[in-house]
Amino acid sequence: MTVIDITSEAHFNELTTALPSSAPIALSFHTSWAAPCAQMNSVFTYLSTQFSQISFLSIDAEALPEISETFYVSAVPFFVFIKEGKVVKELSGADPKELSAAVQQLSGVSAPISSDNKSPPDASAEETEDLNARLKKLVNAAPVMLFMKGTPAAPQCGFSRQLVGLLREHHVRFGFFDILKDNEVRQGLKEFSDWPTFPQLYVNGELQGGLDIIKETLEDDPEFFTNIQSTN
Repeated sequence: MTVIDITSEAHFNELTTALPSSAPIALSFHTSWAAPCAQMNSVFTYLSTQFSQISFLSIDAEALPEISETFYVSAVPFFVFIKEGKVVKELSGADPKELSAAVQQLSGVSAPISSDNKSPPDASAEETEDLNARLKKLVNAAPVMLFMKGTPAAPQCGFSRQLVGLLREHHVRFGFFDILKDNEVRQGLKEFSDWPTFPQLYVNGELQGGLDIIKETLEDDPEFFTNIQSTN
């Protein structure tokens, strides 16, 4: 099974209606501007070659907002897993291992079948990079990048929840990184940015601050986020 690129809401409805009611479906929501999506698209494509019993559908979250709204997509990359006509799992963020595990669980197969014994692409190449180089790459992964505890769909602290709320309130497109999933990034970013707490918000690779600083900035300049988006 290969990944099917959904071209319209009608195309999506036609495909999903034609599938057996018990058929497992994996949906990948992405955008062209969010760099983490590129890596996860590669992982998603690889997994489609390993689990032929699953239908893998790729959806541009911005080009097809009707579908995105149906599944409450608020940040990308975002994955939805459907079985017997019901959503059984949602996954937000760029964690290849977590995506692989979710697809494996959806399939009901104990392990992926691969004739060449390849592993799905993951972040192992990044692990060999110098930490500062990796952090620089991460803070520039999207024009607006949020390092937070948890995900936009499920923040793990009140400060992260409030900052996500501010970004959504001002209709800001942003990428994010869950620092609870990578202690190396969590600790390294404190020194890299000389900022000891999270969340941390970056614009074009430059630290803007945490929740309090962003609130103060908005009080001084209510058009702060509007000006950011006009330059990106």
